[in-house]
Amino acid sequence: MSKKSAKATGPQKLTAVVLVAVLAVAAVLASVSAFGRPDSPPSAEAGNGTSAAGDQRSPDADLLALARREKGDPYALGRADAPVVMIEYSDFQCPYCGRFARETKPELVKKYVDTGVLRIEWRQFPIFGAESDRVARASYAAGQQGRFWEFHDLVFAEERPKNSGAFVQRKLEEMAERAGVKDLAAFRSDMRGPDATAAVGADRNEGQALGVSSTPAFLINGTPVLGAQSAEYFGKAIEQARARAEAAR
Repeated sequence: MSKKSAKATGPQKLTAVVLVAVLAVAAVLASVSAFGRPDSPPSAEAGNGTSAAGDQRSPDADLLALARREKGDPYALGRADAPVVMIEYSDFQCPYCGRFARETKPELVKKYVDTGVLRIEWRQFPIFGAESDRVARASYAAGQQGRFWEFHDLVFAEERPKNSGAFVQRKLEEMAERAGVKDLAAFRSDMRGPDATAAVGADRNEGQALGVSSTPAFLINGTPVLGAQSAEYFGKAIEQARARAEAAR
């Protein structure tokens, strides 16, 4: 696909769909708190914290509806019709998010995404200040050229101190180039443009409405999981969600 056609149809249309979907469920989300109090301030990383998935209660239908399942979504991995969707609310400066990206996600991708069982949908949830917001916008811009996950993996490849200058504009452009972003001028424009503001803001508002106050946080077919749990833990949650989805057919 040419750059022109990708810009005109795919990601811009996706952004509009995302905003409409978020607005459509906003009234419901105002009264739903999957992770805690919606008005709670961010409280740093979740780490290996407790998880609401342990009791495996049936998820609320409105939480299930948060899965976008958009074909061609550059911020998702896996089939749009996969029986299980895992939504990840994450901050690129969060060390526990990095641990999940490096140690757990590859195993889940191999075992569940590549076999058609799982779809992973990314949500921007920058909570650690200006550099978190900047790298979130940069990842959005990389996604506009189909390189979000390559950029994601490069950012998370090593742990960096928060707000230490690791994500200044020059370094983000270098990462984007290494991730395969071809048009750096478009990358800069997309990163600073209103669509990035809208997309990052919509993701963050969705998480805040759910009561997300730390990262990483996940919804697995609507069931909340907090923290960088083990691959075994995620595997059990995915298998249970898969069984419920198959039983509901």
